[in-house]
Amino acid sequence: MRKKEEKNYLDFVPAKNPEIEYRIDDSGKVTVLIEWKGFYHKIAQRFFHRPRVSEIALDEYGSFVWVLIDGRKDVHELSQELEKKFPKMENSLARLIKFIEILKDNHLIVWREEEKK
Repeated sequence: MRKKEEKNYLDFVPAKNPEIEYRIDDSGKVTVLIEWKGFYHKIAQRFFHRPRVSEIALDEYGSFVWVLIDGRKDVHELSQELEKKFPKMENSLARLIKFIEILKDNHLIVWREEEKK
């Protein structure tokens, strides 16, 4: 049986999914726009009056991290920037990793490289 490789999230380099649109308002808050495509989504839009585009408003922390994600900084560098901006934030690394996981699971980001070399 092969031993499963352990991966270190701090070495991963997230990049925004180029297919995802977003906008930043005057206060710096980010709204991610998700367009629902595909056959079943079209049916839901037509018969159940579902929106074609969903808007996901990020909070202050999420907006800050979203703007920092550029495909060059790894998660460790993002966590350091987050600590500088919000020094009183509790469990910032755990919260950052969970946020990154949610973004990845929802295809809002991709990993630039499997691991930083």
